[in-house]
Amino acid sequence: MHTLHVELGERSYPIYIGRDLLQDAGLLNNHVPGSQVVLVSNETVAPLYMDRLRAALGERSLVTEIILADGEQYKNLDVLAEIFDRVMGDRHSRNTTMVALGGGVVGDITGFAAACYQRGVNFIQVPTTLLAQVDSSVGGKTAVNHPLGKNMIGAFYQPRAVLIDINTLHSLPPREYAAGLAEVIKYGLIRDEPFYRWLQQQMPRLLSRDEAVLAEAIERSCACKAEVVAADEREGGLRAILNLGHTFGHAIETAQGYGNWLHGEAVATGMLIALKLSAQRGWVEAGEVAALRELLLSAGLPVAPPEDMSAAQFIDLMGRDKKVIDGRLRLVLLRAMGEACVVDDVSEEELLALLEPLAS
Repeated sequence: MHTLHVELGERSYPIYIGRDLLQDAGLLNNHVPGSQVVLVSNETVAPLYMDRLRAALGERSLVTEIILADGEQYKNLDVLAEIFDRVMGDRHSRNTTMVALGGGVVGDITGFAAACYQRGVNFIQVPTTLLAQVDSSVGGKTAVNHPLGKNMIGAFYQPRAVLIDINTLHSLPPREYAAGLAEVIKYGLIRDEPFYRWLQQQMPRLLSRDEAVLAEAIERSCACKAEVVAADEREGGLRAILNLGHTFGHAIETAQGYGNWLHGEAVATGMLIALKLSAQRGWVEAGEVAALRELLLSAGLPVAPPEDMSAAQFIDLMGRDKKVIDGRLRLVLLRAMGEACVVDDVSEEELLALLEPLAS
């Protein structure tokens, strides 16, 4: 087992990465201070792993199991209210601990519920998808979606711990596994060019789910995110670079209806668009755009936006993004491979020149 730390003073917490962590009762219970627990999962993950987690918790005075429907479309205020109904109905107190067992949707909505219930209760992330393991479970961003925008309603709320059991990835469908690889690739692009070059070489082994290579990719991804979050917890500056491709990607997810494009698929396409804009500005070589396209394709990811999505629709939805400040759209671009920056000077004309050929 490898252990990383997100350094946030009194709110610092460990990230554990290893095999068979779901069954590690000592590891789990070390971060559950009270006798009450709320286990939140979904109808896909719960049959696979809920019994192991429940057994690891041992005897408790109160355990509530909440099984959500599976899908991004269920990360909304109505489902959040259902969680509160169950937790309040079972009379959980302020010392309860909410445990999120699942992918990014389960982690996001459970974390937001924990942030709100009695103004904040403990919670633990147990991510079971690659995307959640390297991205959404680390950093304390919790949220639900709204029909007008993704993740627009939420809170920064850190977990007590993150338990990453690599074994859960063997049950992950290929499409969801590929979606997670998009976020892994992102870390190399924004902050670690040697890691990006390593990924170009190791993609065949990653696709075969070689555990040694996979563990290294997860650890390096989490280490990158932990460093960024420790430096800028609430996205006042540096943390924004973690959004490479996300503004374009969130527009795709919103336009297509949540769940029709997986988050990682939309981010993959968004990263390629962002790299094209970076090349358009002369910051990276055109050959890097082609190389990223090939890497994404080899990982099984889309490299073009939906055919029915217009440039005008992109721009309208991007204008509602939560990264818009004082009416100025902020985008993450690359000044060089492995060196991300945030810009707010991209004109509508520049965006149209970029997007119209893609949407035609």
